Parts: sequence; C-alpha cells; structure tokens
Amino acid sequence: MDKAGLLFDFSGLQPLEIFWLILGFAAQLLFSARFLVQWIASERAGMSIVPISFWFLSIMGGILLLCYAIWRRDPVFILGQATGVCIYARNLVLIWKGGPRQKDCQ
Repeated sequence: MDKAGLLFDFSGLQPLEIFWLILGFAAQLLFSARFLVQWIASERAGMSIVPISFWFLSIMGGILLLCYAIWRRDPVFILGQATGVCIYARNLVLIWKGGPRQKDCQ
C-alpha cells in the first residue's frame, strides 16, 4: 500500500514514542468514556445527572492527557488539560466534603 494514502504512518516510531502514543489513545478513551457513563446514569434516573464516576474518569483521563501534552510540549493542550484537571479535582473535593448533591444514581 502506498504510504501517501495513509492518514498516519507509524512505521518510523521509536519504542518510547509508541508508548506515549498508546498512552495518549488510552487517555483519550478513558476521558471520552465519562460521557457514556453520564448518559447511562441520566437515562436510568430519567433526568440529567452527573455521577461521581464522571468526575473520576474526568480527572484520570485529564491527568493522563496532561502527561501526554507535556511530553508533546504542546502549550495549548497543556493549558486546556491543566485547567480541566483543576476543575475536576475541585468537584471531587466538593463531593468529598458532602455538600448538597443531585439525586444519587451511582
């Protein structure tokens, strides 16, 4: 197959680059899974809710994506993920402190 027709060419990657690429894809999958979790929880509750698992998936995926962004040295990606991680952490702190919550559907 002609390499010009491929969207990505992984043939010249070093092992460390492959590791980071796999980590980046895994992080994105983890981060994206939060929307599926939120959707399922909302369908079960019959209303829009944000379960605690959404915030755990957000922070885990966000931290891994932040690591990937730092490795890539991408300031736009770094700023976006660092900001998100702070917000996710704050939401988990508020939940941990036991403030008012939505209907529990975890």
